[in-house]
Amino acid sequence: MATTQLNNATGRRKTAVARIRLTAGTGKIVVNGRPFEEYFPTINLQNTVVAPLTLTKLNNAFDIAINTSGGGATGQAGAARLGIARALLLVDVTLRPALKAEGYLMRDPRMKERKKSGQPGARKRFQFSKR
Repeated sequence: MATTQLNNATGRRKTAVARIRLTAGTGKIVVNGRPFEEYFPTINLQNTVVAPLTLTKLNNAFDIAINTSGGGATGQAGAARLGIARALLLVDVTLRPALKAEGYLMRDPRMKERKKSGQPGARKRFQFSKR
């Protein structure tokens, strides 16, 4: 069994988490055991995921296995994009300025605000009655 360079990275967006395994290969991408095009059916989501590879012109240089959970399709695609960008940095540090300029190394921290006690929602208050 030949040992190959394996790079692991994690990307998060809102409540979605994507764990990335990057290996030298031919450009095959698998998401949760399914083909990439099947898991992310729209072109928009597919472009989001491969954006760091397209920017660095490494589309067919790596095989990528993505394990993602939480959030929705857009959040998972964004998390995968961040994870791939971080994994590429482990391969070649000189890619950092280009990835950073495009905003691919920035985590999106927005999450749903928790409901507070004594209120019907996070910010909404119960109706006020003066009399």
